[in-house]
Amino acid sequence: MVKKRSIWPYLLVAPAVLIILCVVFIPVINAITMSFQNYDLRRPKEIAFHGVANYAKAFGDPLFWGALWRTVVWVVAGVGFQFLFGFILALLLNQKFVGRGAVRAVSMIPWVTPGVLIGLMWRWIYDGNFGVLNDLLLKIHAIGDKIPFLSQVGTAFPSVIVTIVWQGIPFFALMLLAALQGVSTEMYEAADIDGATAWQKLLYVTLPSIKNTIFVTGLLRVIWVANSVDVIFNMTEGGPAYSTQTLSVYIFNKGSALDLGYASAMALLMAALLLVAAIPYLKMNFREEGGST
Repeated sequence: MVKKRSIWPYLLVAPAVLIILCVVFIPVINAITMSFQNYDLRRPKEIAFHGVANYAKAFGDPLFWGALWRTVVWVVAGVGFQFLFGFILALLLNQKFVGRGAVRAVSMIPWVTPGVLIGLMWRWIYDGNFGVLNDLLLKIHAIGDKIPFLSQVGTAFPSVIVTIVWQGIPFFALMLLAALQGVSTEMYEAADIDGATAWQKLLYVTLPSIKNTIFVTGLLRVIWVANSVDVIFNMTEGGPAYSTQTLSVYIFNKGSALDLGYASAMALLMAALLLVAAIPYLKMNFREEGGST
């Protein structure tokens, strides 16, 4: 006797599928369509199929290449220092000391603070006239005059990188701390018996045990930092002289200027680059699935 399939599982899943279609797939298809059009809302009568002209324009646009290079620096420096300081913080929080719970709670503040608020807060810190940082540096005689950190090309980009590092440290710390707590104490005891130093235990026990967490967490942060707009836009809007304009900020600025065709083309190029960055993760998943079958 053949059992009738119940329709209830499909009905329960349907709302989630509809939301995904409306929020993800339809906008992506719309972006792909617009990327092949001269889709500029400032000139609605001229909207028409444009072929690959927007992509050709991107490859010939010096601002695009400059923004792409700054995105690479932004991601490598931002995620690299986030991981370094986040790992150190996770190692510290994994130790037993008085007030550890309070320290863990306080260390999460940058991560739970909205990006818009972080941008505004750090813009005030860096302010060339009334900023806390300038006041502190003057008091300790580290500088002789106030520095307009966000108003000059040489200091603006490093300043926003420091901000994104500060924001992302707790995420790495939280994820790596959870991984560290899952490392078997027997492995450390065996290493102690063999006379391993603290550095050797870190290299040969700790890091190999949490490498998958490091890889996945790092990939997530690469994608998030590459797509980050709120922090930079609220601090500098991509200036001065495009010195802090990453690719995501450039796309946002073009979209705000209603040049949606060109913005869509650049967004798809950026998505393709991030997909390339995710290939090692996909390979690792397929390798694990192949090994388990």
